[in-house]
Amino acid sequence: MDMQQWPAGFSFALRQRPEAMRQFRALSAAQQAEVLRRAQAVSSRREMQSLVGALQNPDSLGIR
Repeated sequence: MDMQQWPAGFSFALRQRPEAMRQFRALSAAQQAEVLRRAQAVSSRREMQSLVGALQNPDSLGIR
C-alpha cells in the first residue's frame, strides 16, 4: 500500500517516531499489511500512538 493511502493518523504518528518508521519499513509486505489493517481499526489518537509505539518492539505486536 502506498504511503498516501495509509490512515492519516498512522502516517503522522510514524513521522513523529523515526525508529518506529524504520521498524515498519523493515517488516515484510504481509506484516506491513497487518499493521495497516490494525491502524485502520484504531478509533482514538491514544490507540494509534500505542500501535506506533509498539513498532519500536515489533515482537510485542505478535506479527513476526
